[in-house]
Amino acid sequence: AEHQHARYNPLRDDWVLVSAHRVKRPWQGQLEKPPPEDVPRWDPSNPLCPGATRANGEVNPQYEGTFVFPNDFPALQPDAPEPDDSDHPLFRAAPARGVCKVMCFHPWSDLTLPLMSLPEIRAVIDAWAELATELGASYPWVQIFENKGAMMGCSNPHPHCQVWASSFLPNEACLEDRTQRQHLRQHGMPMLLEYAEQEARRKERLVVENADWLVVVPYWATWPYQTLLLPRRHVCRLQDISDSERDNLASIMQRLLIKYDNLFEVSFPYSMGWHGAPTGPYLEEDCRHWQLHAHYYPPLLRSATVRKFMVGYEMLAQAQRDLTPEQAAERLRSLPEVHYK
Repeated sequence: AEHQHARYNPLRDDWVLVSAHRVKRPWQGQLEKPPPEDVPRWDPSNPLCPGATRANGEVNPQYEGTFVFPNDFPALQPDAPEPDDSDHPLFRAAPARGVCKVMCFHPWSDLTLPLMSLPEIRAVIDAWAELATELGASYPWVQIFENKGAMMGCSNPHPHCQVWASSFLPNEACLEDRTQRQHLRQHGMPMLLEYAEQEARRKERLVVENADWLVVVPYWATWPYQTLLLPRRHVCRLQDISDSERDNLASIMQRLLIKYDNLFEVSFPYSMGWHGAPTGPYLEEDCRHWQLHAHYYPPLLRSATVRKFMVGYEMLAQAQRDLTPEQAAERLRSLPEVHYK
């Protein structure tokens, strides 16, 4: 807790430098602007609102729950041409096709996930599972992710996420596939199932838990208040969780996100995303080494205005953090589960 040391991340097969003593250093760097508190509930000029016109001229329906539509500026398209053949092994290219969708969580722009009701969060989870099933029928990877807050590059405050389905396994998916496959082969148990059991017993990095799920600040966390959401039983994909597990997932998500907001009494920015076994052609393969999980990567470090920057040593050498995962977990764990608003 007081001296620098390195911790191994078995999921990524890399290391993070923990320098707990540095958390006391004075801060004279950049200060962020707290997110606006006066987001209008409905704005006709906001392209994600019900009834608004988007950039491509499409008019949104007067939706009352979740709303899914094709991304008007997709990073992946299904009909992209093949790249030219390479004339040298150092200049390789490969086909990249897919579809990108946007999913609005709620018709109100001023209602983030921690402020939504449990049935409303459950509807989001059901929509995620439906998209994972639909797109996963043909695409090997379906990445569900939410960027919350301008600090994380979100260009619209309306509560929403994105879903990108790709014809290839992205880098992080390939890495986690390799490490989890190796762990099962060597230890006879899925890595993150074993890890969840260990963290549930040790308690020191546990943030919240219920009958089906637990949230921890992982032993190898890189971001200050990074968390990992894990099921207690072995489950490979989001679409495989049961009805009761979906209810308990809605509950534990709400509890975690309320704690995040309460930490600095601000709408807490983060990037989150689900990782599970590949789909498409992998649906017929043995994927027992995979365990479903969600990553939450929040950037705030000391307050609503001081963030952690991944620059310098982090970009050129390896990840580094000041606050220990145990300290971060204790602080999150002690926060109330009633939203400060």
